[in-house]
Amino acid sequence: MSAEYLNRFDPEHQRPEDRVSTQQRTDVKTHQMSMRGPTITALLLAGGASSRMRGSDKLLEPIDGTPLLTRVARTCLSAEVDRVCVILPPDRPARADALDDLPVDTLFNNGSGLGLSHSLQTGLSNVTTDAVLIILADLPDLTTADLNAVIYAARDTDAVVVRGATKDGRPGHPVLVRAALFPELMRTKGDAGAQPVLKAHVADTVLVPLPGQHALSDLDTPEDWEAWRAARQDAKND
Repeated sequence: MSAEYLNRFDPEHQRPEDRVSTQQRTDVKTHQMSMRGPTITALLLAGGASSRMRGSDKLLEPIDGTPLLTRVARTCLSAEVDRVCVILPPDRPARADALDDLPVDTLFNNGSGLGLSHSLQTGLSNVTTDAVLIILADLPDLTTADLNAVIYAARDTDAVVVRGATKDGRPGHPVLVRAALFPELMRTKGDAGAQPVLKAHVADTVLVPLPGQHALSDLDTPEDWEAWRAARQDAKND
């Protein structure tokens, strides 16, 4: 075996100047991790009652033949997150069916009647990552690029909140929240969700402009759906 091979690949025969210390390896790994940014769990909140849809489930409304919930879950899976958790109510089996073929973790919120906060807390209770990316399941315009724009921005800041916004600066979704705020999120109640915590930390928030109304265009009523589909068709025809 050549001396050159031993020097390059066998630590016992390496020259001192060729050796890489354990500390150096650790420093390289730490640098690589810092470049990558925080580990992130996407929390897709899909526990709403669709009470304004007059009997229909808005999360199962089809878009190009695909239920909205499936579409948004796929968007999350394509983003640069480490895990996707979908929080569902226990009494909507069709929503779970819409996720059957997707590699997501489904969590059932047995306190769905307690509001959005409880749904969020069901997700947070199952998170071990450095941050969560909160997405509402009724936002059909959000794209993988939108989610990644927020994730990339979080790599360049120490702000505790990084969130999508409209071009004119109105904050919306997705919302990335670092683990330092998890205890505060676990104390919110009712349908407030993350809003009280986000308001308390507005000075430590970075807004990321997204195209059009992507950050805010939720669809709650049949009329919302009709208008959205018409606008989408018009855009295709232009």
